[in-house]
Amino acid sequence: MAAKYTSIKDLYSNRFLNFYHMDALTDNGRAFDYFFVSRNNIENIKAVTGRTFEEGCVIYPILKSDPGKIILIRQYRYPLGRFIYELPAGLIEAGETPEQAAIRELKEETGYILEPVSGDPMWNRGFYMGAGYTDESSATVFGYATADGCVSMPEDTESISVVTADKAEVRRILREEQVSLRMAYLCMNFLGSEESDPFRFIKIQE
Repeated sequence: MAAKYTSIKDLYSNRFLNFYHMDALTDNGRAFDYFFVSRNNIENIKAVTGRTFEEGCVIYPILKSDPGKIILIRQYRYPLGRFIYELPAGLIEAGETPEQAAIRELKEETGYILEPVSGDPMWNRGFYMGAGYTDESSATVFGYATADGCVSMPEDTESISVVTADKAEVRRILREEQVSLRMAYLCMNFLGSEESDPFRFIKIQE
């Protein structure tokens, strides 16, 4: 497929995000302005390279000692000016796999140790976050969370509290609280899961 733009310009960059202007084209060839953000520098924007890779991961941590509970976080989000409920998540650092990043991030944000659980690869592949404004993609890592006496060590820019929620609390949160989209959809699977096999839904189905 031919590219539907003629050029991309870097308007602003920092170590977290880059803001781009695209000289985009409609299906009829009319030029118009399009703006988007990316974690990637201009040489690695996905519209330029055509490559698919994950910049981040979201973690689905089931409490190993009580599989009827899931580990959530309540985090202050500056663009919203409020706290929202989320699943733990973070960026994948250079040289890390999504699983390695998930283990590191869960310990930093919650103090829990993650034991990843594998399943059908379709559940772990990267999915796009908001393709209307960014090329960012995020993988999902599923696993058991074990407490080992460690405390969470979030960065001082992160206001995070750890929430251990059973199904009744998850239902209440989904009905009453502000929630991230990733948490909402993944917790719908949690509500339908069984304690005897909480990861059954990610297993390969014949």
